[in-house]
Amino acid sequence: MAIYVKDGGTWRETSELYVRDSTSYTNKTVLNGYIKNSGTWEEFYTLFTTTAYQSTDGSVAVPTNANAVHFQYAVGGGSGGYRGADYDKAGGESAGPAGASGSYVSDVVFSVTSGETLTINVGSAGAAGTGTYSGSSGAGGNTTVTGSTTGTLLTLNGGGAASVSGGGVAGPLRNNSPSTGGTLGTIGTRLTTGTTTDGLNITSFNSGPVGSFNQAGAGAAGTNPGNCGGDNCTIGGGTGGASYAGNVTGGAGGPNGSSGGTAGTRGAGGGGGGTEPGSSGGAAGGAGEVYYRFMRIT
Repeated sequence: MAIYVKDGGTWRETSELYVRDSTSYTNKTVLNGYIKNSGTWEEFYTLFTTTAYQSTDGSVAVPTNANAVHFQYAVGGGSGGYRGADYDKAGGESAGPAGASGSYVSDVVFSVTSGETLTINVGSAGAAGTGTYSGSSGAGGNTTVTGSTTGTLLTLNGGGAASVSGGGVAGPLRNNSPSTGGTLGTIGTRLTTGTTTDGLNITSFNSGPVGSFNQAGAGAAGTNPGNCGGDNCTIGGGTGGASYAGNVTGGAGGPNGSSGGTAGTRGAGGGGGGTEPGSSGGAAGGAGEVYYRFMRIT
């Protein structure tokens, strides 16, 4: 609600309210103002109203009078799954190891400084691995948030790559190395209690993927089915590591050589490729993400 004061016969809109205590207005900013209407106190002024959620990355200015940021969710990028491999009478076939998920936060709140700049980088999705008998998939990128005044708020490392080595078309069968879940990097000091000027109790925040307040953790590795025994045996690719503590599933593994793995979403790992007949490709991981809003905590 806009508030106006009459100044020399002209009505002017105010940006903030202050109350005079003794002889000074210093440090007497009004957070909430009330007026009595027919015996009932009704709020007519709030210094700061919690903003809508946004997913903007790059340079983001903290709004005037905000002093906290709530991340409903954020995650590093998921790594890619690897393709399957078939051989010419080598005594077996190979499934593709799946990608891993990035580390995450869900419903966390940090203090920030009004007017400072947050630099937000969202981790990229890791690419699928394509070399048949040796190579690595792409690792997921790191999601980071740093304040120009408050310093590091989030470092959410992406999922580690899956890799294969040592194989050849006529044998030997390749070695399949699993992906690794993204580690939880530097995290700022999280607020555990508080109420905003517009009446939100931060401990009630539970709409993120994990479903409870103040959650953070590492990512999960994708599965690695390995090799099957016998020429022309069929083996499906690995399942991508789930993100957000198992609440967002990873990409599915390709069931055979005719159908490839599926991509991860929301920081989860990509599925691995299967084999026979022929061999199928793995899939990319899911890109990282951020979703946040600004508020003022009293």
